[in-house]
Amino acid sequence: MKYFLILLSSSLIIIIISIFIGENLSFFNTNSFSKNNICCLTEDFSGEIDFDEKIGIFENNKVDIPTEVFDEEKIKVLGLANEEKWIEVDISDQKLYAWEGTNRFLESAVSSGLPWTPTPLGEFRIWIKLRAARMEGGSGRYYYNLPNVPYVMYFENKEVPGYRGFGLHGTYWHNDFGVRRSHGCVNLPTEIAKQLYYWTSPLLPEGKNTVRASADNPGTRIIIHE
Repeated sequence: MKYFLILLSSSLIIIIISIFIGENLSFFNTNSFSKNNICCLTEDFSGEIDFDEKIGIFENNKVDIPTEVFDEEKIKVLGLANEEKWIEVDISDQKLYAWEGTNRFLESAVSSGLPWTPTPLGEFRIWIKLRAARMEGGSGRYYYNLPNVPYVMYFENKEVPGYRGFGLHGTYWHNDFGVRRSHGCVNLPTEIAKQLYYWTSPLLPEGKNTVRASADNPGTRIIIHE
């Protein structure tokens, strides 16, 4: 009887552990987790640069904010934005392509979301552009507090609303493009982000640091796939 009870207890423990593991594996499943993932939405939509900020924090390490990040003299605009222009992000290859119709104007390596903070798949539209934004989040070793994230282009669709905080943006805190590295956004080399920022719509009014999409000034289409 004693051995029977021990065997029964062991079996119950195994069942409980199996259930626990199964639930946590589903938690890390890209599709289920991405429905609840809040990415990097800023609290300040002014788009203004804080020139007093010199240091950011990424994964609990201090990083310098390069002074040349917002050197507007180096802008290389690809052309006037229109409905023929669209952006493709290939998660499997960690690549971004900028298209005008079937003509490719730009190609770049990117860093999309890590497996537990994935970048959503689907077709999106840019809903707001910010010249600069502070992004803060994560916890433990993954904590980040990044002032002056450059050239932010937040995107959304019906399944992934704008408050979730997914976007394309420049990156000064790592240079690991070509591998998954982010909390859900698409990290770009800053010079690439700068080009896209001025190439995409909604078109930015002269002298402004931010612009929201509207019926008269719609956002560029973004397709993200594996």
